[in-house]
Amino acid sequence: MFTHPDAIRAQFPALRRTINGRPLVFFDAPGGTQVTQRCVDFMTEYLIHHNANTHGAFVTSQETDALLAVAHEAAADFLNARSGDEVVFGQNMTSLTFALSRSVGRVLCAGDEIILTRLDHDANFTPWKMMAEERGARVRVVDVHPEDCTLVLEDFARFCTARTRLVAVGYVSNAVGTINPLTEIIRMAHAVGAWVFVDAVAAAPHLPIDVQALDADFLACSAYKFWGPHLGLLYGKRELLEQLPAYKVRPAADTLPDKFQTGTQSHEAAAGLIGVMEYLEWLATQAEALPPEPAPLRSARAAVVHRAMRAIQAYERDLARYLIAQITAIPGVRFFGISDTSRLHERVPTIAIRYRDEHPRHTAERLAAQGICVWDGNYYAINLTERLGVEASGGMVRIGLTHYNTRAEVDRLLNALER
Repeated sequence: MFTHPDAIRAQFPALRRTINGRPLVFFDAPGGTQVTQRCVDFMTEYLIHHNANTHGAFVTSQETDALLAVAHEAAADFLNARSGDEVVFGQNMTSLTFALSRSVGRVLCAGDEIILTRLDHDANFTPWKMMAEERGARVRVVDVHPEDCTLVLEDFARFCTARTRLVAVGYVSNAVGTINPLTEIIRMAHAVGAWVFVDAVAAAPHLPIDVQALDADFLACSAYKFWGPHLGLLYGKRELLEQLPAYKVRPAADTLPDKFQTGTQSHEAAAGLIGVMEYLEWLATQAEALPPEPAPLRSARAAVVHRAMRAIQAYERDLARYLIAQITAIPGVRFFGISDTSRLHERVPTIAIRYRDEHPRHTAERLAAQGICVWDGNYYAINLTERLGVEASGGMVRIGLTHYNTRAEVDRLLNALER
């Protein structure tokens, strides 16, 4: 929890925007959060004073090299990676996953198997499925329990065999907010010698991520989902990144992380990521007392950043408890996912509903007319919306909270729905 929520909201310039005389309410966070002022400042400072390409003999190029090194270490602190060299930057999670799938495909053989899930964003499904088809590998797909949108863990137990080479699974559902039991899934995969790729895009704004504690082999997320710029992050264990072949141009370095970073990166986005980490360091000073970290982290800054993320988790859980209890009591609301407020530790505050017999786009348009931003459709979780039987009729309405949202904003949403 936080001591001064208004001070936190003041860090986000977009929250000052009004529409029809009222503040605009941003419940669109799962598609991309608003950015902190520190992110904007760092990006502007870089573009005005230091903009250059890398590895030159002149001052702005050398400053860019130094900035990128700092940004990689900042990313490593956010994920608790052993080194900044284990974090590859790219356009976004989707692009990075397609690129990595090609590299992984080079070491797969016909008859090998990979495991995917129906709960995932398609960016953690189609890249692997296409790669498997090209390599003659078999795809096994883990089902979901429609009643609460959780994975059927028995499928993992059945599918994990000596032929399994890769398990691709989301940390959190981007559509309905389910937190998957990664520790158990990774343990099952590693027991048969398989690698695990984790899509953490929907987890990064809500949970402290510790790739070492998870023992994930690969993990990807996108900074624009956690108050930053359009920048993708791909973590990989050093020994695996060094082992895999990379698709790159010939003059590019073979050293990490450059080995997997194709072309000129968005240096201003890397600067913005540093700004986000500074924001989280400040946010930690606004948090009430929290229990100590369960395990030592890679640096003092990593510990501070993770403290901020644990405070975010506590604040959002309280807000989600209120929203879920109230919205499920509205007549005609169909709720998807975990609705039991005693199970909030199994979900993040990403809520999916349908309102009476309205098409989700109509519901979203009605809310937009009242200054409330929500998403409608399938959000690229098309396997899930098909499994739930709602894809053909417009999908769902997604309400996504983050830590700059307030109970007063939730009340505006509830009142708008009830009207």
